[in-house]
Amino acid sequence: MDFQINGITITVILLFSITTSATTFQEHPNGTTSKSSTLAVPQINSKSILVALLDSHYTELSELVEKALLLQTLEEAVSKHNITIFAPRNEALERDLDPEFKRFLLEPGNLKSLQNLLLFHMIPTRIVSKHWPARVHATLCAGDDNVVHMVDKNGEKTVSSAKVVKLDDIVKPDGIIHGIERVLIPKSVQQDFNTRRSLRSISAVLPEGAPEVDPRTNRLKKPAPVPAGAPPVLPIYDAMAPGPSLAPAPAPGPGGPHHHFDGESQVKDFIQTLLHYGGYNELADILVNLTSLATEMGKLVSEGYVLTVLAPNDEAMAKLTTDQLSEPGAPEQIMYYHLIPEYQTEESMYNSVRRFGKVKYDTLRLPHKVVAEEADGSVKFGSGEEGSAYLFDPDIYTDGRISVQGIDGVLFPIEEIKVAPVAAPVAKVVAKPRRGKLMEVVCGTLGSYAFASCH
Repeated sequence: MDFQINGITITVILLFSITTSATTFQEHPNGTTSKSSTLAVPQINSKSILVALLDSHYTELSELVEKALLLQTLEEAVSKHNITIFAPRNEALERDLDPEFKRFLLEPGNLKSLQNLLLFHMIPTRIVSKHWPARVHATLCAGDDNVVHMVDKNGEKTVSSAKVVKLDDIVKPDGIIHGIERVLIPKSVQQDFNTRRSLRSISAVLPEGAPEVDPRTNRLKKPAPVPAGAPPVLPIYDAMAPGPSLAPAPAPGPGGPHHHFDGESQVKDFIQTLLHYGGYNELADILVNLTSLATEMGKLVSEGYVLTVLAPNDEAMAKLTTDQLSEPGAPEQIMYYHLIPEYQTEESMYNSVRRFGKVKYDTLRLPHKVVAEEADGSVKFGSGEEGSAYLFDPDIYTDGRISVQGIDGVLFPIEEIKVAPVAAPVAKVVAKPRRGKLMEVVCGTLGSYAFASCH
């Protein structure tokens, strides 16, 4: 699938881990607990069926076995009895499997489902082709549906309707591998997948615009009672500080002096997380040094509002031209277009675009919206090739109030992309160490002022 594994390396690791566990058991024969006794399985040599599987041409299956952390379980099974493995061919796992089901299996939270699916392909007894039993046989998979139906009809052997394409493909003293044409899926795993898919479709909510406000009274046209401590009912724009192209001056936030959240600490926390994550220093530079956005975001969160930050990485920010940054208030305008007044995670956005197609999210840059759609198994923002960005680093920071999603491009409203003139070639500016490109550009533009940070 998406993982490349060197079979020889895995073999060495497998043999080393087994030898280590056996040595530990021998060094402490009197003080071993029941758990350490389980690790003391007989040593498996290079002729084991497990080593053969990891070194075989069934690379997709062997990669999944290791990813599912099943090596220890299979070592114990092999130490007790022979096993028979029905190995799906690589194409069955790589191309024939439903992409959504494959994504479900590879999610960390679904490790148990992946383990059950793999163990469903293994039975605790040795079955060779000439002794193919036409009966139901129990597998190593746990649960009520842990049996496969083995049939031999007119010389064609099948396992639960999957045709056997390579009989006795790999034969070892402690086991045997038969190649089959497709993946066997137990009912329990299929049910888990169906349940998860249903929950996803329910949780995929189409974003809604801000409530309609009467411009004369600055109140909601259809006010609704709000319980104490609930999120504010007024649009987030009314609580924003006045900035470039944001007029008239906003009204005080609905929370007044009684804040329910420590927004400033949360903003500092997510900026620190960006710096530790790496690759987002330019964005942190904008928020902390070039604008007052960090303070403004902290006040909004303190008032009970939520934000999703679409964070362009350093590589994307480095592509910005001097013309795009030299206008007064340009950094603020760029950032406002990357702030969504909703709490969205990678999962919620992906579910929305999967269910509704193109989705338009409000931004703090009125009246512009950012368009999102599914592309290549991810979320794509913006339109066209040059003006778009992919969700590159999902869920860098999610605390229930602020969500930070890393993207690989800087977004601009569609209107600006259409009328933007072709920028003349500019000389490359070599930035000094520990100073972002944006800091250099702004310092150059404001050279007539004395800023300590520009020296």
